[in-house]
Amino acid sequence: MPVFRFATVQGQAIVWFLRRNCSVTPTQLGWFYAALCAVSIAIAAYFWLRGAPLAMPFAWFELGALGLAFLAYARHAADGERICLQGRRLVVELESAGQLQRTEFDPDWVRVEPRSGGRSLIEVSGRGRSVRVGRYLRPELRPLLAQEIRSALRERAAA
Repeated sequence: MPVFRFATVQGQAIVWFLRRNCSVTPTQLGWFYAALCAVSIAIAAYFWLRGAPLAMPFAWFELGALGLAFLAYARHAADGERICLQGRRLVVELESAGQLQRTEFDPDWVRVEPRSGGRSLIEVSGRGRSVRVGRYLRPELRPLLAQEIRSALRERAAA
């Protein structure tokens, strides 16, 4: 069994997980936003009570805009790609904003190649279906990932 740089071997399956690099989970972001709201409203209330009538509306506007930005971030924080080679099928799953796209390929008929040049996304195609992967990997590492997938496919076909 070869050593993989991007994949893990789970029993008889070879799995590549490619995820967005997020330093804060949506749950952590929610707690941070709640704390930020409490502090901001407390400060605005203090100034509102001291006679600054616009402090509270501006605080609510600020928190609303920040909440929308955090919501957009949290919606895509769990985005990722999963490529699984198991038995007689190669399964590619793309998750974006909670939507899952799943495509299955016959390993004997699949092609793995850069879309248009070495730094572009990797196109996995076969029998009229195609999907692009590698968006969560640095462009200079995409050819290595494509080579690793091709190598695993060849090894599986030889077995």
